Amino acid sequence: MKSIFTREHRMADLVLSDYNLLPIINRFGIRLGFRDKTVEQICKERNVNSEFFLAIINTYINPDYLPDSGLINVPVNSIVDYLQQTHRYYIEYTVPEIERLLSLLLKSSNTQNLHLIEKFYLDYKVELIEHIQNEESQVFPYVLNLVNDKFRKVNYSIHSFEREHTDLDEKLSDLRNLIIKYLEPTYNDNFCNDFLLALQRFEDDLKDHARIEDKILVPVVAKIEEELNG
Repeated sequence: MKSIFTREHRMADLVLSDYNLLPIINRFGIRLGFRDKTVEQICKERNVNSEFFLAIINTYINPDYLPDSGLINVPVNSIVDYLQQTHRYYIEYTVPEIERLLSLLLKSSNTQNLHLIEKFYLDYKVELIEHIQNEESQVFPYVLNLVNDKFRKVNYSIHSFEREHTDLDEKLSDLRNLIIKYLEPTYNDNFCNDFLLALQRFEDDLKDHARIEDKILVPVVAKIEEELNG
């Protein structure tokens, strides 16, 4: 397991340790220009809950990391806002970028299996969008209403959401395997490599996103449900 970051670490050191943290940090409204300020100082300046920020960062760089029980005190609004920012990043940047790279790959070769790969991806995109829309229209409003104590003794449970949670990252892995094993060698190497790397980064991000929902959001909301229905 990689080292765990704390409030005393310099924010710049987080980025220097792993540049893949940049879009994660951006989702908190934090941008570059840290100088030598610590995580605690930057979070205070940007009105970000440092406990939650560190939980997200450490969960991302350490798949086996689990926040301690103190995380129960993190505002649920902060968790939901982060997840919504992640959805926005997927819709506004990640998906269009993957489609741009796929388009370049398709133009580099007209083989039949490339078009089968395109269909696989487009079907996956539909499932991804439906999953995001479900969370945005049903799960998140439920969670926020619950926190605002607008209803009690509800029949729905956050554990229902947990059971419905689709393993979207596994389908990206299937797509990468299809390309690696069966793509006819009549394509542009650079376009194909860029596309595969983009899929890998997205798959890793989705795994992190699912961990945050399952290991942070669900336990916090389940505790609130238990208190309300007590």
